[in-house]
Amino acid sequence: MDFSMEKPTKKTDCEEDEHRRGIDSLPDEITLDIFSRLSVTSLMQSRFVCRYWKNFSFDRNLASLHLSQAVKRDPLLIFHSDFPIRNQLCFAEFSGTDDDAQGIVKKISTPFSASMPEFTVVSSCNGLLCLFDSLYKDAVYIYNPFTRDYKELPKTRQYDEETVVCGFGYHPETNQYKVVKIVYYWIVNFGYPRAHSRIRMSRNSKSEVFVLSLGGNAWRNIGEAPYFIQRRPQGALFTCGRLHWQTQGWFKNVRGFVIISFDLADETFHEIPRPDFSRIADGHRYHLADLKGCLSAIVYICRSKELEIWVMREYNVKESWIKEFRIGANIPDSPSTKLLQPFRMWRNSLHRALVRILCILENGEILMEYSVGRLALCDVLSGTYKDITFKGMPSIFQTVVHVGSLNLIDFPVICNM
Repeated sequence: MDFSMEKPTKKTDCEEDEHRRGIDSLPDEITLDIFSRLSVTSLMQSRFVCRYWKNFSFDRNLASLHLSQAVKRDPLLIFHSDFPIRNQLCFAEFSGTDDDAQGIVKKISTPFSASMPEFTVVSSCNGLLCLFDSLYKDAVYIYNPFTRDYKELPKTRQYDEETVVCGFGYHPETNQYKVVKIVYYWIVNFGYPRAHSRIRMSRNSKSEVFVLSLGGNAWRNIGEAPYFIQRRPQGALFTCGRLHWQTQGWFKNVRGFVIISFDLADETFHEIPRPDFSRIADGHRYHLADLKGCLSAIVYICRSKELEIWVMREYNVKESWIKEFRIGANIPDSPSTKLLQPFRMWRNSLHRALVRILCILENGEILMEYSVGRLALCDVLSGTYKDITFKGMPSIFQTVVHVGSLNLIDFPVICNM
């Protein structure tokens, strides 16, 4: 069912007047507090109750206060699926019960699908999605999937063959939302870019970094990227006002896993000290996550089938890395993946992360995605697992942890934690 089409029946003028008198009898600050505690889906449905509620739902104070409340609750889950329908977005909300079966998956419409038929989800930040054109490798859209407000950002393509790495986030000190594009192109034939070059090594590449602040309409070229960052399906991780990528570099004179950050305030790149975990992490079975607002690194140890979850308690302080969790070998068994490999979304990720940590819920359980289409909750105290299912879940999907909000694009609201 398309979420955008779920409209309550129209109220009569008399009924609308009764609602208006009831709301008007409350002080504005109490009305604001009540509405800010509703889910984003309830807020969107309230727009069809009466004209007063509809107008109130567009109040910027409500958008800001609601966002501040929403980031403290368990997130929504957005599923980006390629099967059975390609490039389908849908979402689900936790029911708040202990049942394995949760709520119902609802479709999210993409009003720009005609101009961007294939896309990847770069990131989610305070209710806004950043989507990148995976077919023509240029268009970038910012989209609020619940208000259906969207904007296509200006194109920047200059070279026939280029690789683009994107990121999207918000810095609480500057109160600015920014989109970052790192464009890599390859130099052959005496320094001139050439289409269809087969030389794809980092030492042959050149780069340009573009930054656009929401509310503006122009990209700023801030120079070259000091690191070569490989494009991954999950995109950049946003946390602590910075974008983060994992890439290959030198650590203790050994080539291995390094963490690169981009500060959204001063727009500079940095290398973040990594934890001193086993050299098994210098393979491909690791990933980054934001756990309760902290940068975290997750290592999948193949031999023991265990997950080590390292958390940086104080940002950019090497000594603050601690091994927060070590999840045992009871990870749910994965079904056969031999039929999944041909699909575009997973061809570059199947061998890199058998299990992906998504978030920690309010009750302390760890939500994880595994087997490119299964969700599970891990109770770290008891060491037990349970599969999580939603009615109408797609067969194959990538999960995006999302905060449902009324956030705007041209005039985004400030998140007061």
